[in-house]
Amino acid sequence: MTCPAGASFSASLKKTTSSLRELGRFHPAVTAWFDAAFPNGPTDVQLQAWPAIQAGRHTLIAAPTGSGKTLSAFLSAIDDLVRRGINGQLEARTTVVYVSPLKALSNDIRKNLEQPLQGIAAALEATGQPSVVLRTAVRTGDTTPSERQRMLKQPPHILVTTPESLYLLVTSEGGRRMLGHVETVIVDEIHAIADDKRGSHLALTLARLDALVGKPPVRIGLSATQKPINRIAQFLTGVAADGASLPCTIVDTGHRRQLDLAVEVPNSPLSAVMEAEVWAEVYERLCTLILEHKTTLVFVNTRRLAERLAHQLSERLGEANVTAHHGSLSKEKRFDAEQRLKAGQLKALVATASLELGIDIGDVDLAIQIGSPKAISVFLQRVGRSGHWVGGMPKGRIFPLTRDELVECAAILDAVRRGELDALAMPEAPLDILAQQLVAEVACQAYAEDDLYNLVRRAYPYRDLNRDTFDAVIRMLAEGFALRRGRRGAYLHHDVVNGQVRARRNARLTALTCGGAIPDTFEFDVVLDPADLKIGSLDEDFALESMPGDIVQLGNNSWRILKVDGGKVRVADAGGAPPTIPFWLGEGPGRSAELSEAVARLRSNVVARIPLAGDTLDTAAAVAWLDDEVGIAPVAAEQIATYLGTAALALGEIPTQDTIVAERFFDEAGDMHLVVHAPFGSRLNRAWGLALRKRFCRTFNFELQAAANEDAIILSLGATHSFPVGDVYEFLNSKSVRDVLVQALLDAPMFEVRWRWNASRALAILRSRNG
Repeated sequence: MTCPAGASFSASLKKTTSSLRELGRFHPAVTAWFDAAFPNGPTDVQLQAWPAIQAGRHTLIAAPTGSGKTLSAFLSAIDDLVRRGINGQLEARTTVVYVSPLKALSNDIRKNLEQPLQGIAAALEATGQPSVVLRTAVRTGDTTPSERQRMLKQPPHILVTTPESLYLLVTSEGGRRMLGHVETVIVDEIHAIADDKRGSHLALTLARLDALVGKPPVRIGLSATQKPINRIAQFLTGVAADGASLPCTIVDTGHRRQLDLAVEVPNSPLSAVMEAEVWAEVYERLCTLILEHKTTLVFVNTRRLAERLAHQLSERLGEANVTAHHGSLSKEKRFDAEQRLKAGQLKALVATASLELGIDIGDVDLAIQIGSPKAISVFLQRVGRSGHWVGGMPKGRIFPLTRDELVECAAILDAVRRGELDALAMPEAPLDILAQQLVAEVACQAYAEDDLYNLVRRAYPYRDLNRDTFDAVIRMLAEGFALRRGRRGAYLHHDVVNGQVRARRNARLTALTCGGAIPDTFEFDVVLDPADLKIGSLDEDFALESMPGDIVQLGNNSWRILKVDGGKVRVADAGGAPPTIPFWLGEGPGRSAELSEAVARLRSNVVARIPLAGDTLDTAAAVAWLDDEVGIAPVAAEQIATYLGTAALALGEIPTQDTIVAERFFDEAGDMHLVVHAPFGSRLNRAWGLALRKRFCRTFNFELQAAANEDAIILSLGATHSFPVGDVYEFLNSKSVRDVLVQALLDAPMFEVRWRWNASRALAILRSRNG
């Protein structure tokens, strides 16, 4: 939300119709600034949220982007600080902590805080009241050591930070002194944190902050996309000492708003892989859209594509008009891109998830998504970056890159039309995070075991933590980890007789230098043989899980893997062959369960309108339905109907989540391949495929190649093995599949990577040791 700092405050004070004054809740100077900045008055979400926040109740705000959520959270706290300052009761201590999932968002929030603070100061001056100076500061991984020392000596009244930096502050001596009087904690974009181990980590950090402060601060959560909302509210507040849910006021004005959405397809028909000539058409259409708008945000799913697309667009539009923004860029380059965007100096900014969240990135009037975002909520968040002001209409265009993505993108628009949203799946009591936070908290003070157990159970993910499990983690941290040369990594002293735990000398330093929930990932160089030329890089998951013969796509070319060795993936030109996809979890996201359901539903609805008889496809009814009901332009609708109709004719059925189709075919060499068409998303299909591969390997006593994507599993069986295709449904059953999958995962390179992540988070493996 943008708002002017300066206005005619004396005139505003004379107004008698202010919605704020009718509430009678805010200081006249705050009311004057708000009236001058927002002549149309408060939004519905603000009118509902302010009474609850000012009454000191935990509050979760769910509202569309651009509806004033952030000001709903901040204004009550600012008003309270202003009143204290006027009364001479404003102390030099931090009372408000704002937690953002992204570094870029943290800097953005501080900048937008300056506008109301300056405006309120001007209103105080205009009415001859004492001036009030409210200090704000940002503490993230980008904050310099000198800035950190400055805020410890002179604490800001409002601190803007990230989950990881808040953990460091709650663990360090200086940070604990600074945070000892916090009264309000605001968690922005709570949906982006709650559904993984970062959320578990933050929940424990907030429980530790409650214990530090004594009187738990009021917690305020913000998000445009959150489901199920009652569970998110419980995550926000934590639980009471007796395990009961704490009360939370939910302000839910929904996530739906009027949107201008469309799918864009190139003139050439889409295929299984985007060809170079078709990419050229996409670039030209992107340039046309960018030139038709003032400022455009272009979202992509990977850092590599962000750089490539920014390069192509800058060649066509000029380097001064286009740049990239992603997490691998330096702090200075990210900040420069953000400032140029806000100042209107860029025509387009190509970004990854690094900019899908936030309150203000300038007057962006178009958001473009390249490829499927793989989740309904991600698409809504990204489109919501455009028209991001009260009364603005977000405008979004989505460019599918393949035929399957075209179906997926149409399913996203259909799901948005129906008001559907992805549900968050929160981890339950992850023990690696628990171990790290136990070391961090005990490093600050000694604890009785019972008190420490009760403390961690105040965090929602750990509400049902078993006492035996807790005791086992304490025992592990006290005894250390068994290695070839003996035990090491003992961080706690455990007095079993008296039930006390206290820290060893190295505990706090280890917790500070090796903390956090974001795993360290590595990349393998992709080297072209025999020229020994580096042509790119692959995530370690991809590299470790790939096998000789697999084909990967890098840029516009496909490459056949020859060998994976010594941190390098050696490849040869695959001559344009389509890529195979090993079981991997790489940089790109997997499709959400809700979107997978939407894809299956769209497939069924389209094929139901196509008569599957005769030699020609009659797609007229399907195209009309896609155009009229889903909002897909006829040129794209025709491609969808033709693709799905042809698939249904070839397979006899269209694969959905109710109808799974097994298909067998033989390649030129006579090798048999089995495809299981199942549009359940890559997360489920990878697991299913791993278990199937394990069962096949046991049955036929040989190692086979396998792959999975969002819509299918493929098993390559060779020329000497055959069986009735229908038997594939009998290889696994609900009673045995879990054991088979566990055995398959233990043999997979993926397991080694995940094990290292968990061991690092549990402080069993240090990020740095002896320099």
